[in-house]
This record gives sequence, structure tokens and C-alpha cells, in this order.
Amino acid sequence: MSLTSAYPVLMTHNVAGTAAFYRTHFGFEVAFEADWYVSLVRDSWELAVLDAGHSTIPGSGRPASGVLINLEVDDVDTEYERLVADGPLEALLMLRSEDFGQRHFIVAGPDEVLIDVITPIEPSDEFSAQFASGQSTEVSG
Repeated sequence: MSLTSAYPVLMTHNVAGTAAFYRTHFGFEVAFEADWYVSLVRDSWELAVLDAGHSTIPGSGRPASGVLINLEVDDVDTEYERLVADGPLEALLMLRSEDFGQRHFIVAGPDEVLIDVITPIEPSDEFSAQFASGQSTEVSG
């Protein structure tokens, strides 16, 4: 298989509202927009939103609950200030550093999707030993 692209598609019953959430809070821009599907992009990253009841979805469509999206950023502390401390979102997990190599916080998106905003940090010695040989010691999600 020659993979040319991979990106998450979040199923929802509120396409416009869900797309607006990611545009407003995380800087995604619209690449394609219909009432049933929105393709969002930011830099080289894509995130799509799809009406859970659309005819291309087999059976009864289900919103995207149970999904965790990792968004790695250069400065998680600045994003925490913007989105939580000074902003409109509530942290479900407060900003903290983890021994496994992340400084992060988690907020809720539409349809019970969790958004983990992360800056990789150096892991503790215990976790450094768990990385495969030759792999970065920074965790990416």
C-alpha cells in the first residue's frame, strides 16, 4: 500500500458548529465546505468534520465521542494562557508535566472529543529507557 494521506474525520450532528470550534480556538482554515462535510487545514495538517447522518456512513451514524486529538505546539504554556486561563475553554486536565515526556493540558471539544494540547519535553530516565533504539525521546502523543 502506498499511503498518500491520513487525517481524522470527526462525525457530528452539528457540522457548522464543530468546524467553527476548530477554526476559532485552534486556527484551522476551511479548505472545502458543504453543509454535510468541512475540510479544515492548518499548515500541512488536515482535520475533517462529517455529518454523522450522511448517506456515505453505513448504519446509523454516531458522533465522534471517545476520540482524543493530540495537538503538538511549540509553547503549551502560552496556549494554556490563551485558551484556558484567559480564554473561553475549561481545562479537563490542568497544565502539567508528565514523566513520560509531555507538558500538556486537555480541553473538551464538540461531541465529547478530547483535545490534548502538548509540548514534548525530556522524559524521566525511567521512561527514556522505554523508547525504541534510535527513536526520539520526545513523546508525540
